[in-house]
Amino acid sequence: MVDLKGQYQNIKEQVNTSIAEVIENTTFINGPEVKTFQKNLEQYLGVKHVIPCANGTDALQIAMMGLGLKPGDEVITADFTFAATVEVIALLQLTPVLVDVDPDTFNIDTAAIQNAITPKTKAIVPVHLFGQCANMDEIMRLAKDHKLYVIEDNAQAIGATYTSANGHKAKAGTIGDVASTSFFPSKNLGCYGDGGAIFTNNDELAHTIRGIVNHGMYKRYHHDVVGVNSRLDSIQAAILNAKLPKLDTYNKARQLAARKYNAAFKTINTIITPLTKKNCDGLCELCDCHVFHQYTLKVKNVDRDALVQHLNDNGIPCGVYYPIPLHRQKAYLDKRYKEEDFPVTNQLIKEVISLPMHTELDDEQINFISSKVIEFVNG
Repeated sequence: MVDLKGQYQNIKEQVNTSIAEVIENTTFINGPEVKTFQKNLEQYLGVKHVIPCANGTDALQIAMMGLGLKPGDEVITADFTFAATVEVIALLQLTPVLVDVDPDTFNIDTAAIQNAITPKTKAIVPVHLFGQCANMDEIMRLAKDHKLYVIEDNAQAIGATYTSANGHKAKAGTIGDVASTSFFPSKNLGCYGDGGAIFTNNDELAHTIRGIVNHGMYKRYHHDVVGVNSRLDSIQAAILNAKLPKLDTYNKARQLAARKYNAAFKTINTIITPLTKKNCDGLCELCDCHVFHQYTLKVKNVDRDALVQHLNDNGIPCGVYYPIPLHRQKAYLDKRYKEEDFPVTNQLIKEVISLPMHTELDDEQINFISSKVIEFVNG
């Protein structure tokens, strides 16, 4: 699904040198590489504050802690996503409220958000799924109307650009009150272990979060807020510093691969290729609306699981994200949820399949993968 080794070969010398420098200097925690990465990412995103941390799940939890959400507060998020999003809500004894998603973009359905808001609702967590922003215009309008926080889960869309209805452009993760991201190795910007970060333009919130990530300390042994131990180590920051200048190039490579996949499947009526916000292919010169963390198809009137087996039999990795919706997961079962509330999610789990998507895909690989998909669906 990803070719981390191939990607590494192109930056090997810089990465190895940077890692060696960290080891030589023995500045393993909060070393200069972390501070440099923080500043570089702030500049790239156009955001005032980046606070690095240990992983993307911590980033989401710390963002919620920083906002001062209290047990019992309701937090609305998407049913069709990875469990980390709802996991941290539950860990903080907040009340998760799962809602359905858009059938075309797979992102949270804003009409479903509207219907789920109650007097106990305190926040919305849009997940920018598979590399494309949720409908932030409408989400921010709802948040303003109901005095809610917006916490962007940007683990899959770093580098994507959201264009508002008024033409304003902003990087994913810089629109809401606060955002989280993950630098898990397979992400568009990934390190060689675990890593994450929180973004915000709010000075006071950034100050609070900086304390939370370091045991609640701003001064050694003075614990001013309840905190956690969640820091990005210097070796991972060094790797990310090597990769960040290449992020736009990496994303363009993913977009180019997506365009080639789209062309291959164009005439196959049982295959629905990814739909972007503007119904474009994400490749127009000024468009970074979709950075294709995953390239996810919907297959209609096709045995999706048999297709998975067919691809695996031909040595092609593929993924089903996500086979079980959150509202059916044992840990998050709740009698509030009714199956009729999730018609889109319940359909998607039968139809979606993600093909290999990474910066090193070449034409031969794309042609082989797409030909095997077509071979199966055409019978």
